[in-house]
Amino acid sequence: MSLRLYNTLTRQKEPFEPLDPANVRMYVCGPTVYDFAHIGNARPVIVFDVLFRLLRELYGKDHVTYVRNITDVDDKINARAAERFPDLAPEVGIRKLTDDTAAQFHKDIASLGVLPPTVEPRATEHIVEMVQMCNALVANGHAYVAADHVLFDVSSMPDYGRLSNRSLDEMEAGARVEVAPYKKGPMDFVLWKPSKPGEPAWPSPAGIAVPGRPGWHIECSAMAGRHLGNVFDIHGGGIDLAFPHHENEIAQSRCAHGTDIMARVWMHNGFLQVEGEKMSKSLGNFITINELLETKTFGANQWHGRVVRWAMLGTHYRQPIDWTVDRLVQARATLFDLSFLHGAPVADAPHPEVIAALSDDLNTPSAISIIHGLAKSAHRNAMSASILKATLQFMGLYDNETQSDLNPGYQVRTVDSVKVDTLIAARLDARKRKDFNESDRIRDELAAIGVTLKDTKNKDTGEIETTWELAR
Repeated sequence: MSLRLYNTLTRQKEPFEPLDPANVRMYVCGPTVYDFAHIGNARPVIVFDVLFRLLRELYGKDHVTYVRNITDVDDKINARAAERFPDLAPEVGIRKLTDDTAAQFHKDIASLGVLPPTVEPRATEHIVEMVQMCNALVANGHAYVAADHVLFDVSSMPDYGRLSNRSLDEMEAGARVEVAPYKKGPMDFVLWKPSKPGEPAWPSPAGIAVPGRPGWHIECSAMAGRHLGNVFDIHGGGIDLAFPHHENEIAQSRCAHGTDIMARVWMHNGFLQVEGEKMSKSLGNFITINELLETKTFGANQWHGRVVRWAMLGTHYRQPIDWTVDRLVQARATLFDLSFLHGAPVADAPHPEVIAALSDDLNTPSAISIIHGLAKSAHRNAMSASILKATLQFMGLYDNETQSDLNPGYQVRTVDSVKVDTLIAARLDARKRKDFNESDRIRDELAAIGVTLKDTKNKDTGEIETTWELAR
């Protein structure tokens, strides 16, 4: 099966050819663990989980290495730990905050059907690699020391800005932040900085006497290099990370290792907004994954993790997504309709057409459309049902959930089907007599017990036929 992926670096869809088919390597930027992850954070986690599953299907489960990092040293972490644990020593409070937040993140994304990555490195466990990278960049002239900082000299890299398609002149002209006086150039970025009292601190690189801590960007370069090598296959993340984070990763990694590229393919998922607006705390529409799963703050409902996942995958990963209650309601209704698979056997492999759709730049909307078609025959055919179940499980969209699982607090409705059929027959008779008052009365009686009617005209006979289902 030929896999094609859109490469942000080249701005085109390309055939994917791994450096080593026996070890396909992918890195995705993970969370900064200071608070609950929001629903925007869930999008790359879900998207690249699907890609991880697809790569394992195409190349073998033992031939894919997926690294997703945890950032556990950061200004926001320091501030939150001091706020939440004022009575603890700073290093103790920071460790407790990051451990607790990482555990919550793992719990939340597991509910979304996300597989654990192959490796999940923490930034604080890779300080040695960061110091070594800083030393290498200073030694080869791509970085310099100023005011106890190590800074990357952007002017030393002629094609800086290629990933985000920006020229250096354009970026400098668009700069809106006050430039630190110790910087040689306005776009130079921090690789290492001195620690303030109460902050985590390690021995600094490049002969700097005062202890310090790493800048944000160098963390991912060090962790990716340690676990995947100087050049690897795929680097992923949200489009908001393309500049400056991923641009700076490329710069420091290439210049430290002397390579032409860092990753062969760069993939970015689109932005997420909520009910047509940018998600922000000031607008009151900031939603965490945990709130969707555990509370009724969005759409007055708790949402099952598979429902959230299905809703997320209904839009192609590169497109922006509007996160709405209607999107979740439709996803839940679809999964309700698939609950007949509960207890059914599972085929050995997912449907090949779904694999083909995903192999076309992770086209999940097309894959879901194929799943809908397969579901129609699965109601009548046991083989189709087992293939459908294998397909859904492969995509992380099904795990033998019942209807009550999919909607916490949902009560399965039961009705007397003989009574329903009798009332429907009486309604059809009333319509033939043009007694529409009686027809409407019967419809309302059925609605009161949770029965929804659908009238269709038989193409061959022209007669009205009525089907029914229990309202959700």
